[in-house]
Amino acid sequence: MRGMHTSGLSVHPNNEPRAPGANETSPKVNLRQSMQYLLPYLWDFKGRVLLAILALLAAKGATLVMPWALKHIIDGVDRSISPELLLPVFFILFYGAMRFGSVFFGEVRDALFSRVTEHAMRKIGLRVFKHLHSLELAFHLDRATGGISRDIERGTNGISFLMRFLMFNIVPTLFEILMVAIIFAAAFSIWYAVITLVAVVIYVIFTIYTTEWRNKFVREANQADSSTSTRAIDSLLNYETVKYFNNENYEAETYDKFLEKWETAKLKNRMSLLALNSGQALIIALAMTAMMWMAAQSVLDKTMTLGDLAMINAYMIQLFIPLNFLGFVYREIRRSLTDLENMLALLKRDSAIIDADDAAPLQVTRGEIHWHQVDFSYHQDRPILQQLDLEIPAGSKVAIVGSSGAGKSTLSRLLYRFYDISGGKILIDGQDIRGVTLDSLRRAIAIVPQDTVLFNTSIRENIAYGNPAASEEQIDRAIKMAHLESFINSLPDGDKTLVGERGLKVSGGEKQRIAIARVLLKGASILIFDEATSALDSNSEAAILEAMREAASGHTTLVIAHRLSTVVDADKIVVLEAGRVVEQGTHAELLAKQGKYAQMWAMQLQDAD
Repeated sequence: MRGMHTSGLSVHPNNEPRAPGANETSPKVNLRQSMQYLLPYLWDFKGRVLLAILALLAAKGATLVMPWALKHIIDGVDRSISPELLLPVFFILFYGAMRFGSVFFGEVRDALFSRVTEHAMRKIGLRVFKHLHSLELAFHLDRATGGISRDIERGTNGISFLMRFLMFNIVPTLFEILMVAIIFAAAFSIWYAVITLVAVVIYVIFTIYTTEWRNKFVREANQADSSTSTRAIDSLLNYETVKYFNNENYEAETYDKFLEKWETAKLKNRMSLLALNSGQALIIALAMTAMMWMAAQSVLDKTMTLGDLAMINAYMIQLFIPLNFLGFVYREIRRSLTDLENMLALLKRDSAIIDADDAAPLQVTRGEIHWHQVDFSYHQDRPILQQLDLEIPAGSKVAIVGSSGAGKSTLSRLLYRFYDISGGKILIDGQDIRGVTLDSLRRAIAIVPQDTVLFNTSIRENIAYGNPAASEEQIDRAIKMAHLESFINSLPDGDKTLVGERGLKVSGGEKQRIAIARVLLKGASILIFDEATSALDSNSEAAILEAMREAASGHTTLVIAHRLSTVVDADKIVVLEAGRVVEQGTHAELLAKQGKYAQMWAMQLQDAD
């Protein structure tokens, strides 16, 4: 996102801002699909998962016997049952041990399973990251970085929640409900079990239907959150542009419109949550009231003891607290599935540019490049290249010149195979680039772009990015060949100086020299200089040209130029017009023809005067 115009954000006639993809909906993801996706990551640690399940069973067993121990403690100190009071030491100690055991084994379960969830989050996060880098350039030109980062963050958190709570809350809670119903029916009356099961069924049905209804508000809030993040990041990345046009207030107003949508969406989300929680609380309250009424009446009729009443109450509390939590878990699972939708949609998006099934590594023997009858367009109704035929001899320096929109920079993108051509062939040493592996193709080419973007690390680390495996001596040699030594020596921290985000702390000429050093370190056979001096002053341009000449020596070099004075020494100059080669030759030959090149030369001389 180099400028506001490339951000992908648009403002509609009604002045309502819209983020990229705001109207796009990701395919819905159900629980079965999610578990199929997550099971391989669980299987990586099947031993830990099994131990965690055993710890879970131990924790649930301790929880189930605590109300039984509590009943015997109360009955043991009840004068109406035993006039001679004896402290039920065994049951007190047993109750304390079970209370500790339920917490301890729960913590053991979490400790064992946390390694599994963290491993899965790491693997899935890495998979998404690698997949994003595998997608074609067109996707990244249209992407909304802030929104994607939020989708990935929410998606990985959703995966963690699903793995932890689906396995250790929903199934165990359902098991606990069944066991409590059996205990009620066996120890007291079938009606306690009936009320329990009916309340649970009503609770689950109400939770499912209400959660499905409110899920649209969750999606709306997520979209508003992503759009807001996208707008904020886009505005901050274009900080200078905002300042150039005094648009701080405009940016604030636009951002506030996104925040307003987010606020409205969150309000709907909260109100729907109020309805869900209130309904769940009412179902639980009615069931507990009915059961306590029955138990209290039985105590008055002397058919049950106070210990029995306390046992029923403890089981109800023990049952309905996790049941209420089960409602929360279900809501969060639905939210997690919603969060997963966008992230899994990214993974399901196939790249438009992939290796052919029989792709072989590119073998660069000489470095000859040939565009043969190439047709290409970014949009079907606007052709860029038409029947282009262009040859770059091995080891030569060929310059491409022409007016804006003639297709100059498109040549480098097609050579890198960022896009596939619609007709013709692009050959390197006679090999069609569509028949070789993308990795080998791009390793054979190095580029110095017009706008070099650096990472927010040191100068040396940015240079080393051209070949992370390079030795210190190789990096020093690249620095020397790019004429960076004097600049680096003038800095207090030398080549350890941080360049700032996108390289904003170094000048244009310094950035280009860093880019040239990076290219030299890559050691590619084919070099591309894409208007590498167009934004530089005369002094910087002269220094960069000298560095470019040294870098190009012994390489097949493609120079895309706006300033004709920078390519007069090229072995061949090619003039593009409307996607076609209209002239080619040396500088002197083209001037002698008095054609398009001569006109462009005369105009630039006139502008220089």
